[in-house]
Amino acid sequence: MKFNIRGQNIEVTEALKDYVEKKLTKLERYFETPPASEVKVTLNVIKGLQTVEVTIPLTGVVLRAEVKNADMYASIDLVTDKLERQIRKHKTRVNRKIRQEGGLQDALRVDSPVLVEEEDEDYELVKTKSFLMKPMDIDEAILQMNMVGHSFFVFSNMETEQVNVVYKRDDGKYGLIEPAR
Repeated sequence: MKFNIRGQNIEVTEALKDYVEKKLTKLERYFETPPASEVKVTLNVIKGLQTVEVTIPLTGVVLRAEVKNADMYASIDLVTDKLERQIRKHKTRVNRKIRQEGGLQDALRVDSPVLVEEEDEDYELVKTKSFLMKPMDIDEAILQMNMVGHSFFVFSNMETEQVNVVYKRDDGKYGLIEPAR
């Protein structure tokens, strides 16, 4: 695996870099061949919390995990565990698809002993909401989101005439999700 490790509000020491590489390299056992793409790791300190964000782009899927903890090394351990669960869940889905369709290949090794355990993938939808979306600009959408006290707000963007989502980020700033053009 190739790593791109960077720090925000923190200096990435050699010891920290080595620990990240050592922990994430253990994930290679789940792949037939190590991912050719670069594994992006961001270490950050926000409001006293040590945050680790890891993105592993693979063919057809992107593995991403983020963990916040009081200790940076604990965050690295927890993010590795989270990625491991994601990989196992993805492999379970792929194996189920292989059994149903017969003979599909994937970037993840299929003969791993971890695959014996099947995870429950039933998702339960408990509520559906419908509402009219008044066209508005991004600033008005943020104002509406804050007025209703939610962490996100779905709206019709008056400039693009597409459905967008504004959301409040952990750093207190705002983000926008819009469809690719």
